[in-house]
Amino acid sequence: MQSPLGFEMTDQYAVFGNPINHSKSPAIHRQFAEQTGQDLHYAKQLVAEDEFVTAAHTFFAQGGKGLNVTVPFKVDAFGFAQELTPRAQRAGAVNTLALQSNGKILGDNTDGIGMVHDMHNLGWDIGAKRVLVLGAGGAVRGILQPLLAEHPEKVVIANRTRSKAEELVAEFHDLGNLQALSFEDLVGKKFDIIVNGTSASLSGELPPLPADLLNAQACCYDMMYGAEPTVFLQWALDNGSAKIADGLGMLVGQAAEAFYLWRHIRPEVVPVITALRRQLNEKK
Repeated sequence: MQSPLGFEMTDQYAVFGNPINHSKSPAIHRQFAEQTGQDLHYAKQLVAEDEFVTAAHTFFAQGGKGLNVTVPFKVDAFGFAQELTPRAQRAGAVNTLALQSNGKILGDNTDGIGMVHDMHNLGWDIGAKRVLVLGAGGAVRGILQPLLAEHPEKVVIANRTRSKAEELVAEFHDLGNLQALSFEDLVGKKFDIIVNGTSASLSGELPPLPADLLNAQACCYDMMYGAEPTVFLQWALDNGSAKIADGLGMLVGQAAEAFYLWRHIRPEVVPVITALRRQLNEKK
């Protein structure tokens, strides 16, 4: 991008959300830019709940190159995008907007692939595994396509209201072996990987889970993160999980995928995850 005076200006990126103060995205993308030698500026912007479209139009009209989008605007961003990636189309929500060379705004959803890449970095193999996903909200919708692309043996979606899980199975059944259950239906079932996609961890609550859900060497993943293990991850440890992980790596992973979409270069995530984890531990 050039200024009116003819010299090159730094490419502008941002994250839109409400609330937004807590966002780690600027720090993450600053580290990515330093790693890869990219000249960019990344800001966070508080957007009023009914003003996403206006704010996004203004951002791109003023020369912005790309946006990350967090709650509550992922569905607004889905509608704003002029083109969609297949995974965004499946998710029904967008967390990344990118100005393309043809002038159109592409919408993508990098949440699910961020989680899958984090599992790969952790050495977890999803292929041919029995996977349980807890919850049936927007967070879960965003991870199903990338998760099923790993060819697990089966993915069970369990939700307090079984009908919501059944809706997701109906939408995604063509991508793999899917089943919907209520939490009560889980009695007697065994899984190799359990992913908590509910927001229960935020309030320190735990879905009503049987104690014997885990196969030997089972891994448990919480899409939420914090300085201490979440209530779900503590349950996992108490019930014999071989490995646990929270969603900090997913946060960095989805950011890395957005960075790649914008800059066509893939940053290293492990140093950034390590730095953020250290910061979290220092705040204990």
